[in-house]
Amino acid sequence: MSAEQELSGRLALVTGAGRGIGEAVARALVAQGAHVVATDLAPESVEQLAGECPGRVTARALDVTDSAAVEALVAWAEDALGPLDIVVNVAGILRGSQVVELTDEDWAATFAVNTSGVLHTSRAAARRMAGRGGGSIVTVASNAAGIPRAGMSAYAASKAAAVMFTKCLGLEVAARGVRCNTVSPGSTLTDMQRAMWAGAGPTDEAAAARRVIEGDLTAHRTGIPLGRIADPADIAEAVVFLVSDRARHITMHDLYVDGGATLRA
Repeated sequence: MSAEQELSGRLALVTGAGRGIGEAVARALVAQGAHVVATDLAPESVEQLAGECPGRVTARALDVTDSAAVEALVAWAEDALGPLDIVVNVAGILRGSQVVELTDEDWAATFAVNTSGVLHTSRAAARRMAGRGGGSIVTVASNAAGIPRAGMSAYAASKAAAVMFTKCLGLEVAARGVRCNTVSPGSTLTDMQRAMWAGAGPTDEAAAARRVIEGDLTAHRTGIPLGRIADPADIAEAVVFLVSDRARHITMHDLYVDGGATLRA
C-alpha cells in the first residue's frame, strides 16, 4: 500500500466537519483513503463536502450535545457503513468573556459542546471499538487548555477537561487496543480565529495575524516562535498521523501544534 493511501478501507467519523479544522481533517482522511462520515450542526456544510468527495464522504447533521442523537448516529454508521476505525472530535465553540462578565448560559453552552460533546461521541465509539479490540480516537483540543488566556476561561477550561477526559478514556481502553490522543492547536486561520479578531475591533487580517505572531505582553500572551499562523491543514496532518499505524504505540498523548506559542508551559 502506498503511503498516500495508508488509511485505505477504514471508516472515520469526524464531528464539526463543516468548516475549519474539522473540514481539513475530513479532507485529509479522505486523501489517505478513508471513508468519512462528516457531521456538523449545519448539514449544508457537510453536504457540500460530500458533493466534492463523491463516494468518499457521507454527510449527516449532528448535534454533539444530544447524547441520544450521537448514539443513534454511531449505531447507524456502523450498521450502514461498517465498523468505525477512527473518530475525531472537532466540534467546538468559543464564547469569549472576562470571568466577571461570563454568563451561566455561555459557560454551560461551551461545556455542552466542547466537553460533553466529546464524551458523547467518544463513549459511543469506544464501547464498540473496545469490543472489537481496536480503534483510534483523537480529540482536537487547544493550547489554551495548558496555559491561562484572558477572556477565554470557559473555552480553556472546557478544552482542559476534554484533554483529561480523553487521557482517562485512553487508559481505560488501552488494553483492548483502542488508542486515544489529543491534538492541541494554537492560533489557526479559521472562522473562529477571524471572529476573535473582529471582536477586538476593525482591522485587516494581515495586521491581526501579525499581532498574534508578535505577541502581546499586556495580555500576558507570548507570540509564535515559528512566525506564522497555522493553517487548518497543519492540524489535520497531526490528526492523520495519530490515527495511522505510524502512531500505533502512542496513546494518551497531547500533541501541541502551535508553532511553539505556549513554550510548552
